[in-house]
Amino acid sequence: MDLATIIGLAASFGLMLMAILQGGSLSIFIDVPSMLIVFGGTAGVALVNFPLGDVLSAVNIAKKAILYKEVNTNALLAQLMEFANKARKEGILSLQGSIDSIEDSFLVKALQMAVDGQEPEDLKAMLNTEIDYIAQRHSLGVSIFESLGAISPAMGMVGTLIGLVQMLQNMSDPSSIGPAMAVALLTTFYGAVLANIIFLPIAGKLKTRSKTELLQKTIIVEGMGSILSGENPRVMEQKLHAFIAPKLRESVFNK
Repeated sequence: MDLATIIGLAASFGLMLMAILQGGSLSIFIDVPSMLIVFGGTAGVALVNFPLGDVLSAVNIAKKAILYKEVNTNALLAQLMEFANKARKEGILSLQGSIDSIEDSFLVKALQMAVDGQEPEDLKAMLNTEIDYIAQRHSLGVSIFESLGAISPAMGMVGTLIGLVQMLQNMSDPSSIGPAMAVALLTTFYGAVLANIIFLPIAGKLKTRSKTELLQKTIIVEGMGSILSGENPRVMEQKLHAFIAPKLRESVFNK
């Protein structure tokens, strides 16, 4: 679970709610017509922009911004070094027994391919192709939330225009000006909140998650290629350290 996302959302909504309550009642910020315009309009435009299945999958995609089990890159590198040392001493087939204890499905696939006797270049080519398609799927998830972040303020503006038109048409009736103005202002408010506190931050977090995941998968590909090539573990570690920032690097040989 990502505490940064939870803390960020709690702080954003908490401070906003505190400011609202300092100036009056929360009920004045609840307007059903405004919600229908922004929430309903955003969902409708999203369905025009993306297939139904992709829009419905947005909920599961959003979970990755919160319910995410982060893998330590140095721990992954250390695991690959363990495989390298074992394969160097006992042979590549000795890694078969390690497959059942691994949770990462991509690493399992890479290890199984190595045990099955794939050539290093073939293994790297096949896994890099899979990485490319994973990146495309990640990009789709990000684009959905970026689109939602652009659509919701636009729907807020549409609601504002609707409210202003209603207000100007009924200037002779003072009792109608307030509700029309509420629709005009609250739709903009709802659209801004959805875009800047929910949709765009989720898109940004998904981009970060994607970069980290793809980097770790690239390390797996390079590491397994080195193991199959019989590369010296020290040389392999130096090569894999190139993927990690210098201040974050940890050597298994210095422990």
